Amino acid sequence: MPDPIAVNSMFARIARRYDLANRLLSGGIDLWWRRRLVGAVARQKPGDILDLATGSGDVAFAICRKVLSAKMITGMDFCQPMLDEANIKLQRLTPSSHVNVKFQHGDGMNLPLPDHGFDAVTISFGLRNMPDRHRSLCEMRRVLRPGGRMYVLEFSQPDRWFKPFYLFYLRHILPLIAGVVTGDRAAYVYLNESIELFPDREALAAEIKAAGFGSIQATGLTFGIVALHEATA
Repeated sequence: MPDPIAVNSMFARIARRYDLANRLLSGGIDLWWRRRLVGAVARQKPGDILDLATGSGDVAFAICRKVLSAKMITGMDFCQPMLDEANIKLQRLTPSSHVNVKFQHGDGMNLPLPDHGFDAVTISFGLRNMPDRHRSLCEMRRVLRPGGRMYVLEFSQPDRWFKPFYLFYLRHILPLIAGVVTGDRAAYVYLNESIELFPDREALAAEIKAAGFGSIQATGLTFGIVALHEATA
């Protein structure tokens, strides 16, 4: 499992160029992946929403724009430089009057939040960085109200025919481009390795079930390289 100190340091180093790197390395498809997540959240009409591993806040701001039922959106991350980037965006934007957005420092292993405080919890490309996925999933379930929903958008294992091409990109092209954009090739070597080792859709669904969730749905996106899991507390 990932070393949280190393992961925190890595994200701190790349925080200022994180968004640019995401757009370039995914060819902009990451925006569509996040739109799928936000659309799924909007269909359930939650009021209080936690966006865990919020990073620079892209999902939190998208929820603010698209989820009209939202009353309060809390973006939480354990990397302060990433939260600093989110707060810079927050100062530049005027959120819709129907909703408040705030960013807060917090560890996914031990959320500084009361039980049953949220209708929905989202996490995008952050679960694989948790040092103990089961503990993190249990924490997400703890802070959800009964019947609340969790949404996990994360890299997965691609369709068999596509896997050789995808692995070549991950191992050789992605670190090269990321090194140029962020000046930190080593960070993206780690991200590549964490993606390769992450469970496939079925295995992650089993982990979510083991954490006490029910009604689990898993949807593969873009030849299976990403999956959206939805589950009920």
